[in-house]
Amino acid sequence: MSAPERIPPRSVTTAELLTRGELTVRGQIRDASNAVLQCSVAHEGQEVLCVYKPVRGERPLWDFPDGTLAQREVAAYEVSEATGWGLVPPTVLRDGPYGEGMCQLWIEGVPGSELLALVDAEEPEPGWKAIGLAEVGDGKTALLVHADDERLRRLAVLDAVINNADRKGGHLLPGAEGRLYGIDHGVTFNAENKLRTLLWGWAGEPLTGEAVDVLKGLREALSGELATRLAPLITPAELDATRARVDALLDSGRHPEPSGEWPAIPWPPV
Repeated sequence: MSAPERIPPRSVTTAELLTRGELTVRGQIRDASNAVLQCSVAHEGQEVLCVYKPVRGERPLWDFPDGTLAQREVAAYEVSEATGWGLVPPTVLRDGPYGEGMCQLWIEGVPGSELLALVDAEEPEPGWKAIGLAEVGDGKTALLVHADDERLRRLAVLDAVINNADRKGGHLLPGAEGRLYGIDHGVTFNAENKLRTLLWGWAGEPLTGEAVDVLKGLREALSGELATRLAPLITPAELDATRARVDALLDSGRHPEPSGEWPAIPWPPV
């Protein structure tokens, strides 16, 4: 009698693993303003590390509705995927040990990719973009700069679309194979202009042709399937404001500049 045919194990997508896998809490990230737990998630023989942020651990904010930060993180992932740039790690909304929350694939940052720096100069060197002056103690200041990096430039466009109010240096994670990820997107999609970021180096400059094409695709998607995916995650007014921001970027053809109505740089910046 011949041996039975061996059926290879079914491949599990990252989204399925994050959504359906068993969450096991491994530890807590103590310096976060909201509850952030490192977990493992296992399903059908596969296991990865992830971040789990339960809604019940969210700190109330005066300018965002209570209990909505997890949904906004998922919405940022959906928009990132629609761009094709893959700038946000896979992120889902699911139940967990402490109730509903955001679950995101854990990204281990790769050292050696310097994206931010403080320099004792009035102008940045080639390959760098100026952000502004920063106090460094004893009444001294230094020029804060970020790399003139196409990955950061893409992230600056994404942040303008999702109205990111908190793009800090610590939210930039260089990954394997030259990838760059942005994390911590809980304070996004506000209907009012809240853009606060360290990525002002291209402010007022023309958008790249690639960015224009991506924004045109987003405009179409926000009237179709992407809008359907975002509808349970943000309010109708916030969805309309997202469409308006995409239209404004395409109309101007340029990276946005600080409005002057809101602090342009988050604090602390890192």
